[in-house]
Amino acid sequence: MSFKNYFKDKAFYIISYLISLILLLLIFRAFNVNPALTIMVFVILISLFILLILYGYYRKLNFYKDLINNVNNMDKAYYVLATLESPDFYDGKILYDALYTINKSMIENIKTLEKQNEDFKEYIEMWIHEVKIPLSTLSLMIHNHKNSFDKKTIEQIKRINDYVEQVLYYARSENAEKDYIITSVKLEKVINQVALKNKDTLLDNKIDLIVKNINYEIYTDAKWLEFILNQVVSNSIKYKRDDEKSYIEIYAEEINGLTKLFIKDNGIGIPKEDIKRVFNKSFTGYNGRIKSKSTGMGLYISKELCNKLGHNIDIESEKDQYTIVCITFNNNEFYNVIN
Repeated sequence: MSFKNYFKDKAFYIISYLISLILLLLIFRAFNVNPALTIMVFVILISLFILLILYGYYRKLNFYKDLINNVNNMDKAYYVLATLESPDFYDGKILYDALYTINKSMIENIKTLEKQNEDFKEYIEMWIHEVKIPLSTLSLMIHNHKNSFDKKTIEQIKRINDYVEQVLYYARSENAEKDYIITSVKLEKVINQVALKNKDTLLDNKIDLIVKNINYEIYTDAKWLEFILNQVVSNSIKYKRDDEKSYIEIYAEEINGLTKLFIKDNGIGIPKEDIKRVFNKSFTGYNGRIKSKSTGMGLYISKELCNKLGHNIDIESEKDQYTIVCITFNNNEFYNVIN
């Protein structure tokens, strides 16, 4: 709150006061009032006016200064009212009461929307669990009677199952911290689960899975990490090259005290213009348009979950050469580990 702007705001009152003062001086002169008395009255009235202007300014200065600073410095500006005291001037009280009413109404609406959103998520999760039961049964039937189903049918069932699982993890990703538990996990065990889940698809697509040097213990949530790795492996399968013997290589290294897991493939790679955007929500890029219909959600969800787990995920790629996904696991000092 600047004094200059405050002074401009009071311009009408100042001009009116000065005109009134000039008229008073003219009346004094018309009635031959003693000049000394005229000067004394003029000085008193001017001094009183200046004091009133300054008093009005400084009376409001702290309230509006705190209001502006708190709004600018708070992440959630709608909580600003809780940081302010009710002012002692009338127009400030009007503003304070109006903000209180607005804030109360907004909080009530937010609570209603949060409740609706939570109910919807609970319904989606329940629906997904219900859908996964017949899907699991169907997958088991296919596995036991492979000769009775053609390759395309098996592939489409797996895609449905993968997308249903993706929806489940996306629904939970905003509040993932309520669902995961950080523990010491054998990296080899998680990768074996991923390999087992993708075994048939790897064989059908004639992709070699090379796994080495994964005898590490990391701190993570096994279930979330398995989902993340499935998304990465699924992309490697989806974007393989048809003109060369395909492979996916998974290996780990310890670098500067941190365990790094690498998933490398010799697929079609990612164009340079797309590499910085692959973790963006719903981004499909050039490959997603020419190779297959892609939702662009797999890597986005993986990135979100890695952030919540305290892991880093990065991608390096060369078009028509290779893609390397690197997941970095922090040491146990980063976590409040649950044994």
